[in-house]
Amino acid sequence: MSQTVARAIDIIGFVSDRPRSLGEIAERLGVHKSTALRLLQTLEEGAFVRRLPEGGYAMGFQLIALGQLALDQVEARSLARPVLQELSERYGHTVHLGELVGDGIIYVDKIDGRGSVAMGSRIGLPAQTHTAGVAKVIAAFQDDATRSRILDHATYERYTPTTVTDRSTLEAELDLTRSRGWAEDNGEHEDYINCVALPVFDARGRATHGISITALSAAAPLEELRGHIEEFRRAAQRVSQRLGWRGDDRGNR
Repeated sequence: MSQTVARAIDIIGFVSDRPRSLGEIAERLGVHKSTALRLLQTLEEGAFVRRLPEGGYAMGFQLIALGQLALDQVEARSLARPVLQELSERYGHTVHLGELVGDGIIYVDKIDGRGSVAMGSRIGLPAQTHTAGVAKVIAAFQDDATRSRILDHATYERYTPTTVTDRSTLEAELDLTRSRGWAEDNGEHEDYINCVALPVFDARGRATHGISITALSAAAPLEELRGHIEEFRRAAQRVSQRLGWRGDDRGNR
C-alpha cells in the first residue's frame, strides 16, 4: 500500500471516532501540518472528510452513503442459510426466514423439516401479520410508526379458532412479544401447526428479519418449542452477528 493511501485511510479512521483538529491529525500521521492539510483537502474534495464550521475535521457524508450501500449489499439470506439448515437438521422442524419489505413481511427462505407437512408459507409470499410468528416478531421490534403501518395492512381474517381477529389484541400480543423476546403462532393459520419466532437485527440494530421454527403440533406442541427458546435465541443472534450486529438479542447495544 502506498504511503499516501495509508495516510488517507488512517485519517478517515481517526476522524470517524470524533472530530479532530489539523494539529491532531498531523501529529497522528507524524507529518508537518502542511502535508496533513494537503491530504485533508483531497479527502474533502471527495467528501470523505468534511471541515466543521467551528474548526476541525469529521467523517464525510460520502462515507455515510458508501456505508449504507455496503450494508444494503449484505445478502441476509445467504448469511442466514447455514444457521437455518443447522436448526432444521438438529430439530427436524421447518425453519423460515422473514424479511421486512416496505410495510409487510415476506418469506425469503424456508428449510423444510423432516416429513411432508402442508404449509401455506412460500418463499416470496407475504407472511400474514396477524397469524405468522415471523411477521409478529418483526413487527414487535419496530418503532411505533412502522409497527402501526404494518398493522394497517393486516387483514385480521379468521382461519382457525385461535386466530387473532382484532387490532387491539394483536397490539397487546406484540407488546408481550417484545418484552419476552419471541413470538408464537398457536395454530392461528393452520390449526395443526405451531411455531416460535425470534428477531434478527442488522448492523444498525434494526429488526429487519426474523426466523421461525415451525412444527406439527402433534409432533412438537408449543410447550416443547418453548423449551428450546434459548437455543433458538442463540441461533437468531448468530444470524444477527453475521449481519454485523454487535448488541444483544433484544436489539440493545
